[in-house]
Amino acid sequence: MSKERTKLVNSEIACEEMVAEVRRLYRQHHYVEFHWSEGRQRTLTQNRALHLWCRLLAEQLNDAGFDMKRVIKPEVDIPWTGPSVKEYLWRPVQEALLQKQSTADADRTEYTEVHEVLCRHLGQKLGIRAPEWPRRDREAA
Repeated sequence: MSKERTKLVNSEIACEEMVAEVRRLYRQHHYVEFHWSEGRQRTLTQNRALHLWCRLLAEQLNDAGFDMKRVIKPEVDIPWTGPSVKEYLWRPVQEALLQKQSTADADRTEYTEVHEVLCRHLGQKLGIRAPEWPRRDREAA
């Protein structure tokens, strides 16, 4: 019977425990398959911050007269929304920078990288100063 378990290795002690567990499992079963992930996935707080930031940027782009037509599709007047900012601005930058399609796949430090690149691009291309990244100690308008 196949059994799947997860163990977090985030210290030297946990690493040594994992090595011992691997040896024990191999001696016992003579066949063990491992799957792992690296880096820490974004937190729920970071996910909420991403959605808030996308909404704030959508409002800012709309207020400045940069609808989606002016930024992406010249033939149609389309106002920005939080989801459209995420899909048409955030995600393409994330994919190009990190080779990760889903925002859930980005780890904690990678959100900062995407935010910085996107802010720099919007500033250079449109003269827009994108919102700062939301923080718990600052209330969003």
